[in-house]
Amino acid sequence: MPIAFHPEPESDTDVDGTSSGGTGAAEHSSSADQPDATPAPVRDPLTERILARGDASLSAVTYGSEADGEQYDLADRQALRRVAGLSTELEDVTEVEYRQLRLERVVLAGLYTTGNAEEAEVSLRELAALAETAGSEVLDGVLQRRAHPDPATFLGKGKAAELAEMVAGNGADTVIADGELAPGQRRALEDVVKVKVIDRTALILDIFAQHAKSREGKAQVELAQLEYLLPRLRGWGESMSRQAGGQVGGAGAGMGSRGPGETKIELDRRRIRDRMSKLRREIKAMAPGREAQRADRRRHRIPAVAIAGYTNAGKSSLLNRLTGAGALVENALFATLDPTVRRTTTPDGREFTYADTVGFVRHLPTQLVEAFRSTLEEVGGSDLLLHVVDASHPDPEGQITAVRTVLGELEGFDVPEIVVLNKTDIAEPETIARLRSQVGDSVVVSARTGDGIQELRELIAERLPRPAIEVDLVVPYSRGDLISRVHTTGEVLSEEHLMEGTRLHARVDDALAAELRSTV
Repeated sequence: MPIAFHPEPESDTDVDGTSSGGTGAAEHSSSADQPDATPAPVRDPLTERILARGDASLSAVTYGSEADGEQYDLADRQALRRVAGLSTELEDVTEVEYRQLRLERVVLAGLYTTGNAEEAEVSLRELAALAETAGSEVLDGVLQRRAHPDPATFLGKGKAAELAEMVAGNGADTVIADGELAPGQRRALEDVVKVKVIDRTALILDIFAQHAKSREGKAQVELAQLEYLLPRLRGWGESMSRQAGGQVGGAGAGMGSRGPGETKIELDRRRIRDRMSKLRREIKAMAPGREAQRADRRRHRIPAVAIAGYTNAGKSSLLNRLTGAGALVENALFATLDPTVRRTTTPDGREFTYADTVGFVRHLPTQLVEAFRSTLEEVGGSDLLLHVVDASHPDPEGQITAVRTVLGELEGFDVPEIVVLNKTDIAEPETIARLRSQVGDSVVVSARTGDGIQELRELIAERLPRPAIEVDLVVPYSRGDLISRVHTTGEVLSEEHLMEGTRLHARVDDALAAELRSTV
């Protein structure tokens, strides 16, 4: 039976058994004040407290009564001593608000079957940035060149054993694989390294779960997580093998539990499928709201510009610079997930909207592509795409390829593109020149300093679709609402105020042209 030791606050006992304070110290002091008294024998403080309370006699071999259950010898009770140096992080309850946040300590493991070591190292460094964004501390990382991943442990038996030694040496509690692990590979690697193992997909899903703010974004992320988790449920011993037959209970639970039934892991899978069905219904129910907003913009013929690009390329910073939107800007991957739409005007007065979308990343999980398809519809339904590229990144060409790969998965995607080379204040001029020779239509900007922003505005105004119908007529002064719509949605070529009304020479859409002609 384990023995709990509770140190008494009123007495500080030295190793030799002497007492420096509390009740025992007071008794020794009173004995020393009497010159004729025989010096009291030095007893253990525990014995002194027992004698003072009258709980037992020194001649008793055991403490307590027979009703107390199993008893312990006096020597065994007195042999219990407090061991110094085993205190926890908190020495006082008041420090609970100031204790240091404990981060997960992770080791990264990656392999590459194609390309070179430099490209693989860029991918591993990106994985380290993802891990830090998720709130972990990266301790070390390893890379391996293989013809193909090992079907059992992803890295191979020998390299997995070396990874286990590295994990133990660094005191890590998590291993992150730079790739997507099959359920069997994850289990086998966990059995070797003896710590939790996750892959790149699980890490990205965790970051999305932390950063999603809107109701729709949270539902989309949860759906993606459940789709990822469903084939990866793992049973632990008999807890996942219990069967519930009949109405209630498990094996051995009496009537209503006999016969074959649903195991615990099957029950969990069924509940996950039910939750996924509910989330799909909720996301589908949110679609009319988004469609109504888009229909309102289409009804007023307001052009839309979508801002897309690799994560942390500076999309939100560019939106703030162009419109003053006040979107969250942070030097972190996937800092913003929910789309932000802002209305602005071209230099000649035409209204249009900017839509900041979710960032992309290499090997973006297919679950996220499916879950965020409604958000990506903003890109597919736009009139112009601003593809923001971090020109200071070690591999900007890889970022461009990753973004275009995801956009290519959208059905019927055919939107004119302008490549915006951002962060040119810290990028190498050679890199900028190389990129401009490869991407076609491009503009060089710095969202932080504002360089190139005016050139970008002029290019956007030039590339936005222009109204197709040209009108030249006099609008009565009583129809000022039509003149206002011409200024906001059309392109005014000339305007003159006459006695009978306002003469407009402008380009407008067909619906507005019909209304203008009806007033003449």
